[in-house]
Amino acid sequence: MTACPYCGRANDPGAQFCTDCGKPMSTSTGRKAAAASAGGGETTGAGAASVPGTRVMARPPVARDPGEPIACPFCGARASGLRPFCPHCGRRLTAPGSGPNCPRCASPVEPGIKFCANCGASLVDLAAVRRGPPPGPSRAGATIALLLLDDLGNAVQRFERKTPDTTIGREDGDIRFPDDAFLSPLHAKLSWEQDTLVVRDLGSRNGTWVFLEGAHRLLDGDLLLIGSQVIRFRRLGYPGPHPPDADATRRMGSLIPSADIATLTQLRSDGSVRDVIQLSPGRDVTIGREQGDWVFPYDPSMSARHALVRSEDADFVVVDANSRNGIALAARGEMALRDQSRILVGDKLLRIEIPA
Repeated sequence: MTACPYCGRANDPGAQFCTDCGKPMSTSTGRKAAAASAGGGETTGAGAASVPGTRVMARPPVARDPGEPIACPFCGARASGLRPFCPHCGRRLTAPGSGPNCPRCASPVEPGIKFCANCGASLVDLAAVRRGPPPGPSRAGATIALLLLDDLGNAVQRFERKTPDTTIGREDGDIRFPDDAFLSPLHAKLSWEQDTLVVRDLGSRNGTWVFLEGAHRLLDGDLLLIGSQVIRFRRLGYPGPHPPDADATRRMGSLIPSADIATLTQLRSDGSVRDVIQLSPGRDVTIGREQGDWVFPYDPSMSARHALVRSEDADFVVVDANSRNGIALAARGEMALRDQSRILVGDKLLRIEIPA
């Protein structure tokens, strides 16, 4: 048996992810999980206007023995029905209605179909996804450019890099910003993985943020930057109904919503919790400075109506509501970048240019 480095749970030999907490058992596994996450939740196009509405596809529950092995709805590998996470891909097994998603609109799709019923996008065969992309020529050393942007989005400085790796920091690294107090001494690293440019946070205090270019299906522990607010998404599990009391006395309390299955938590700069909003199936939450279910009137960097957290069965998808500053996701492991991607390190906003 192998102990999880995060929670200490004993796992079967060879497990790539902990079956109890879902965290990677090794660094190489974390890299694969980050790549899978980046590919599964992106949409094409910029801004919320290009994201079509998502059709909820309910899946009826299937009665089975809880101890019976099941097929992971994401990677198809065999997993224990008693554990909440898949040991092969790290995705949650216990979310009702969870399954593979359309790479364009993030809608749930049934395995085996060729086109998304919601947006018509062509879908990659799931077996090919499990095998991974065919090896291609390495682009290590290809020229990339990092453009430093000002508050209006104009480029004020350009850094061209021709090496396989580029590090960024306040005191160390290939690119340095000694005047940025929010930047750690060695903060982030960009590197080529075959033909994909990825960014990894190097244990910085404030994290490395990648701005979303489409809808993103939230995973437990995701950190979002909305305006200047750091917001954490957490799963609460899926409680069953309370058993009736022996004397048939009804309980007092709200019946709507019947269950909260996730939360959004506002974090202060010291990591402590301030405000929390509960998420339940069938309820969408709008976040903004002036409009919405969760309002931050004191945040001038947040748009009047900034973001939408959309309920899709038992999952939640965050979508930019055509805000001025966008929504950023904290990098966990390696996150893939593409041409015109934007990253935030410290208080420096950088746009990436990748040659075709």
